[in-house]
Amino acid sequence: MDKESYVNDAVSEEMKNMPEAKIEAFASIKQQRFVCMIPSFQSQDYWETVNQGFDQAKTDFAHYNIVIDKMYFDQYDVNSFLEISEKVLSNKPDAVIIAPIFKEETCLFLAELSKKNIPFSFIDSIVPTTDFTTYYGQNSFQSGYIAAKLLLNLMPEKSQIMVIRTKRKGSEANQIITRHEGFMQFVKDNKLANFIEFIDVEFIENDEDYNFRLLEKTFATYTNIKAAITFNSKVYRLAIHLASFNRKSIRIIGYDLLPLNLRYLKQGVIHCLIAQRPDKQAYLSVRDMCRNLILKRKTNKLNYIPIDILFKENIEDYINFS
Repeated sequence: MDKESYVNDAVSEEMKNMPEAKIEAFASIKQQRFVCMIPSFQSQDYWETVNQGFDQAKTDFAHYNIVIDKMYFDQYDVNSFLEISEKVLSNKPDAVIIAPIFKEETCLFLAELSKKNIPFSFIDSIVPTTDFTTYYGQNSFQSGYIAAKLLLNLMPEKSQIMVIRTKRKGSEANQIITRHEGFMQFVKDNKLANFIEFIDVEFIENDEDYNFRLLEKTFATYTNIKAAITFNSKVYRLAIHLASFNRKSIRIIGYDLLPLNLRYLKQGVIHCLIAQRPDKQAYLSVRDMCRNLILKRKTNKLNYIPIDILFKENIEDYINFS
């Protein structure tokens, strides 16, 4: 990741024009250990980019004498999250930055952090009822609302729309729930429920044979499918299967700039991607935790990342500028 890209975002404001004696004073700051809890990932996954943001922050904010420990859990298995959260509590970190995938279990974990006076911040999605330090991420509800507007505008009456989800061992992901709520709010606001039929399709992670057969059965059952959406970052899986069914006319919308998502966007198989700059979320969360915990400076709690809407016609300019 290009370090220069962060400079314009006030990478180290505290160091600019700072007297040498004050810079040296940073060396005496007590070491602080930040634990960053995110889902495990494979190469070129969404969470890899988040991980890179943490790595960049570790380098750029080393003068604050911070240690960043990254701990990973399986986002499709709530038991994995519970095991990791127990380890974090037993190790007593100075701060936690967390992606609250499993909402209920996360709330129980955060209650324990609060008892120990350990501050925490959110990335990717938010649990607004908790006493968090900062949140960096999309307005998930609004991104779901916008996705519905993009997908359903000018959709013929009696169209059938596939809503793709992924099966989990535990509750559905917090962000997926909120995006879906925003999506359905658009349907409600525009009174579309009586004119469009929504078909729920549940994929299994890492079982593409099953997913293929499921889609095959879905197409055999429903004959007027015009569009499809998935609220996670792996919309490319849907694009691959639809291409094999020669169903490229189906309008597809998904999230995030994974390389395979970009490939199918440029080919026109994916109609639109909604992006959210995951590396920035991680990086700025560490920056603000340093400011809040070490410098005792006030930081903004809610920090919504722009909702970037990308088509094959504007994706190259977006990537080149970024």
